[in-house]
Amino acid sequence: MSSATSPTPPPGRIAVLGAGPAGMATALGAIKAGHAVTVYERYREARPAGNILNLWPPPLKALGLLGVDTADLGAPTDSQFRNARGKVRVDVKQDADVRAAYGGGFIGLLRPELYERMLAAIPLGVIEFGQQVDRIEQDERAVTLHFSDGTTAEHDVLVGADGIDSLVRRTLWGDAPKREHRLQALGGFTLDKVDGTTPNTSVIGHNRTIQGSWTSIRHKGRDGNQWWVLNATDPDAPAPPDLKAVATRLATGFPEPLPGLIAVTEPQNMQRWVLRDREPLGQWSKGRITLAGDAAHPTSPYAAYGAGMSIEDGYFIGRTLRGLDLTDLAAVRAALQSYEDRRKPHTRYQVQQAWRLGKIFHHLPAPLRPLRDLVFDHTPFLQKVAGDANPKMISQQLALIVD
Repeated sequence: MSSATSPTPPPGRIAVLGAGPAGMATALGAIKAGHAVTVYERYREARPAGNILNLWPPPLKALGLLGVDTADLGAPTDSQFRNARGKVRVDVKQDADVRAAYGGGFIGLLRPELYERMLAAIPLGVIEFGQQVDRIEQDERAVTLHFSDGTTAEHDVLVGADGIDSLVRRTLWGDAPKREHRLQALGGFTLDKVDGTTPNTSVIGHNRTIQGSWTSIRHKGRDGNQWWVLNATDPDAPAPPDLKAVATRLATGFPEPLPGLIAVTEPQNMQRWVLRDREPLGQWSKGRITLAGDAAHPTSPYAAYGAGMSIEDGYFIGRTLRGLDLTDLAAVRAALQSYEDRRKPHTRYQVQQAWRLGKIFHHLPAPLRPLRDLVFDHTPFLQKVAGDANPKMISQQLALIVD
């Protein structure tokens, strides 16, 4: 008696819009799934949006499974939340297995090295630079991209990984205003040795209105530190001309090494963000198109998880599309829905948590701030919310990422 096996479907044609972490991870995941992938990037190169970066173990695991070299990528750290006097409010203790595998829960690195590692894993020719997409159409058969030079391209699936101002998101669901956090972050890094720093350490500090933080990093085999200060601002106000002077002023009163790190940072190694996101979408996918990264769930850096979730999205898209006949619209719809159903609870939580933390630490009415700090300094509330919940979430996400 003979047994028949289902034929392997031919490779599908997947387009990815955007060559940031979400786009590159999606490309790697889709290539591993056996499909033909083209990434369209409007700029002439993959441009890191800033310099300082932190990753959690789940995206680091995903990167490894996607074929990215993660050896000596970043400095794993133990993380603490402290008040401005140095009192520990939260001690984030990772699961023993996570610590054994990753060395800690918060990986400090610089964004350019992440881009270099991801680009090195992507075959030549997959990313087409200088490609401006102006319009997107889809029908039951294919997705058609219309480029600014008048040409078109057809694909079976389109993944919009084109950031907070995503054309793909706007095409699917219309435009919506960004949500202003009315906060700014100033940050930078140095590879110089600074008194008061300790290896593999991350300190998230707060006074009544300002966050002042620093964390160990590792960049191309060298140890260093990154830092940031964060405060309320008018998002429409012009950027300050002297970032270092503003950062120095905001760090006044915080213990070393934060002031010392700012003092030795070269101006070209500093940056500023105005924090904003968008309300979580109820639906990401429509027909043959879905979203990933900031196009799906733009996240305030207060969560320190935007790039990480983008990488995870790309990994899960690849897994969802394995063995799929991408000419089958019903199968594509079901797969894309499965991908977003798995991702939405986690990403929605992180986006909303970042929004809430910004409100609690920086926009609470002045009379309530002493009471807030009393609770944070003398009860286990913040430890339970941040210190205990975070390791559990990391372990849960790691369990979902399998080869």
